Amino acid sequence: MASGRCARWLAAATLALLVGAPGALAEAAPTVDPSAPTPTTPHPGGPPEGRSPDGTVIGGAALGERGLIVPEGAPALPADITAQGWLVADLDTGEVLAARDPHGRYYPASTLKTLTLLALHGQLDSAAVVTGTTEDANAEGTKVGLVEGGQYPVALLFQALMMASGNDAAWALGRAAGGPQPTLELMNETASQLQAYDTVAGTPSGLDVAGQSSSAYDLALFMRAIVDDPELLAIMRTPTAVMPAFPPRYPAYQIQNQNPMLTSYPGMLAGKNGFTDAARYTYVGAAEQDGTRLVVSMMLGEQAPIPMVAQAALLLDWGFALPEGTAPVGELVQPRPPGVPAPAERSTEPTVHSSEDALAVTGGVGSAPTDSPAPVLLVGLGLSSALVVGLVLRGRRRRI
Repeated sequence: MASGRCARWLAAATLALLVGAPGALAEAAPTVDPSAPTPTTPHPGGPPEGRSPDGTVIGGAALGERGLIVPEGAPALPADITAQGWLVADLDTGEVLAARDPHGRYYPASTLKTLTLLALHGQLDSAAVVTGTTEDANAEGTKVGLVEGGQYPVALLFQALMMASGNDAAWALGRAAGGPQPTLELMNETASQLQAYDTVAGTPSGLDVAGQSSSAYDLALFMRAIVDDPELLAIMRTPTAVMPAFPPRYPAYQIQNQNPMLTSYPGMLAGKNGFTDAARYTYVGAAEQDGTRLVVSMMLGEQAPIPMVAQAALLLDWGFALPEGTAPVGELVQPRPPGVPAPAERSTEPTVHSSEDALAVTGGVGSAPTDSPAPVLLVGLGLSSALVVGLVLRGRRRRI
């Protein structure tokens, strides 16, 4: 019986090494896990690294770096930038001016609501009325104040979502779109269409859930799509709105836009902030000065020594002051054309090689570098054999 278990371990170990051979398998596509404990801290050791489904770096190879990415000869970056992942880019040319870990898959917090807006706005009738529920009223985190039985036009819920970051508005909009699963499918399909492959939506509000992620690069793609849509930009720029009364208990009240840069930064177009314990502070915004439109996105930042919006202003200032002709470090890609599928994931089939390939690997006449998995398989078989020996010996010790 013990020998049978060893044989099964050998087969499993060998298969794992075969599948893991070079050119055989990319990392599994990230997914959310609602059953896992809710994250309460940033990723230990840093966030996972994002990639497109086929393993390439979206926007250029340089953007795969995990540290600072700055053009040669560019002015010094501003001090006091606490964000661990950030990006500054030109919205019109698509040129990425500078970045730090732009494809790191961070927790996005409420900046993910930019994707919620993009995914649901075209799906819902803005004049439709949504009735508030107990679940809306009991939503976790920031709320705009929906009450059970309250009547809310979809257009107002979008304003509440983006102006006041209402998690209750996010749940109400998701329910209007068909419920949690259809809403998340729409969000993830929209992210994929924009080629925002670092993003995995697990909630419409951005509240933390295991596996949910976005990146500074993807947030810039979302903000560009919003700024380029007059209706969505108008929602982001609305200064105030009025939530309706629900007599006799609830009077009408006003909500305000929570993006302070709308009134404090010259040429500010739109912005969205976020905070959770796991994401810390996040922000994405866009501004226009002298005909140039820039986007800044920041993830995993802190409010000290200066607030995140002040850090965003410094990065925008740096981008607007960049000398003309400075070489970009990457680009913001365009959305995939309608009907064009996402890049295929790398094959899970092990590569079949000829005997000549084996000779080349083992140093035969005329050998040359090759991507043959033979060395890996030889090592794997050795490791598997060692595993079997170890298991047999351990089994013997147990019987003693």
